[in-house]
Amino acid sequence: MIEISEIKVSLKEGTTEQAALEAGMREAARLLSLAPADIAHSELHRTSVDARKKSDVHFTVSVRFTLRDGLDQADVLARADAKAARRIRIVDEDSPSYPAPLGKHARPALRPVVVGAGCAGLFAALTLAEAGLEPLLIERGDNAADRTRAVEHFNATGELDLESNIQFGLGGAGTFSDGKLTTGTKNPAHRLILQTLVDAGAPREILWEAKPHVGSDILPGVVSHMVARIRDLGGEVLFRTRLVDIDRGSSGQIEAVHVSHNGEDEERIVCSHLILACGHSARDVFELLDRRGFELARKTFAVGARIEHLQADIDRAQYGPAAGHPALGAAPYKLVAHTKNGRSLFSFCMCPGGEVVAAASEAGGVVTNGASLHARAGKNANAALLVNVNPQDLPGDDVLAGIQLQRECERMAYELGGGAYKAPAQLVGDFLCGIPSVRGGKVTPTYPRGVTWGSINMALPQHVTETMRMGIPELARRLRGFDDEEGVLTGVETRSSSPITVVRDRACHAQGAQGLYPCGEGAGYAGGIMSAATDGIRCAESLIADLG
Repeated sequence: MIEISEIKVSLKEGTTEQAALEAGMREAARLLSLAPADIAHSELHRTSVDARKKSDVHFTVSVRFTLRDGLDQADVLARADAKAARRIRIVDEDSPSYPAPLGKHARPALRPVVVGAGCAGLFAALTLAEAGLEPLLIERGDNAADRTRAVEHFNATGELDLESNIQFGLGGAGTFSDGKLTTGTKNPAHRLILQTLVDAGAPREILWEAKPHVGSDILPGVVSHMVARIRDLGGEVLFRTRLVDIDRGSSGQIEAVHVSHNGEDEERIVCSHLILACGHSARDVFELLDRRGFELARKTFAVGARIEHLQADIDRAQYGPAAGHPALGAAPYKLVAHTKNGRSLFSFCMCPGGEVVAAASEAGGVVTNGASLHARAGKNANAALLVNVNPQDLPGDDVLAGIQLQRECERMAYELGGGAYKAPAQLVGDFLCGIPSVRGGKVTPTYPRGVTWGSINMALPQHVTETMRMGIPELARRLRGFDDEEGVLTGVETRSSSPITVVRDRACHAQGAQGLYPCGEGAGYAGGIMSAATDGIRCAESLIADLG
């Protein structure tokens, strides 16, 4: 198969998949002197927006195609001139796949158990199920439909379900976010993950968009289809089932898990292989692991606030005169500033045309996150604005000190909001000047429980607010208007990553705990949907390999 990249396509030509493919293939045919009959099959491989020149915003696409019988790829590639040749290569047509079902002789006597039905746990359980291992997947929260009702009830009333909320339930925290599938790493599993999501109902364009997303209106259906697939393959999925204890043998090996059903009935489940994909907000699990002597370590995490602008302002800053073109949609951004105090301020989980969501999972704490529907048609743009907290920033030597800092920030945000899970908010201009806000401006906050105007300072460590004040003007040099004085900061964002690592080796085995596979964001080995799903597959493959 031949791939040609960096093909310039106008906004008009790139409006649809078919139009972009046709434009790309016209250029491919020109570069290699091919007739239409010379192409056996073609597909759109990648599209991205090139907005470096605001007067010439366009798409850059990559196409892949095979030649008809009788044409040699090497001979055809030799037709390209030297300048074009660097954009053309031969690629492998093989696609990654799930493991083939194991024979009955290779299956363990006890089925493997997966804890957590976030993206890491879902893909781990699906991989095991495809291999014929009929796993048990347990999730403390609800299925997608019941979880949606629990979230909507909390937004409307302030009555928080501690087991089913933005953090806990089918799909994990990613289900009620933008569903962004971007990743900074390359892995053969990425294509398999995207195809699995499409097969489960995600839009096809995630297969070729450089910055793909699904949307929080579509994701609940996608993860529900994945659960159905696991069950069809013989796996079992239990909701409202929480891990409460782990039994270990004399040499540390996993022997059983204890679970609680609906917060009442407790059951001991014998198992020898346990994938722990509990998510970064399962603080009770970290406390359990620490109490039971599993090896944990502090890791760097980040805290900050959500920043909101008018999406139209972000569009103009990113796309210039092309802003508003129907082929472009709402503009995203990704920013970082390195400040004079030696720290960095960076955007995270940017949600174009989205809203700030109420993401608490503990009583008396305010947590923010961001979400977008697939259409990204909301009036505001929002993103987390974060500063790292390093292990040396924490007092003492308690491995759980990062969790304690998160809780302190969340509880102070609750107090500053005035209770009922309202959030503290401050205008960007007031924050930079160090004065409390008494009213809003042109940007209406989207946080569903409402905001209390004032100052967010007391809810965040001093080095975080200091870095934010230094960094916001720097970010505005990269994205015009980012320091708009009427932008809104809503606090606090504390759950972007786990403050804990469950120590494991390169084969995903927990240190000193045979049969345990720490997995995903909660264990400290992922930072988004794609990396978590990849880690879920990796841990499952390691488990399968250990079966011999």
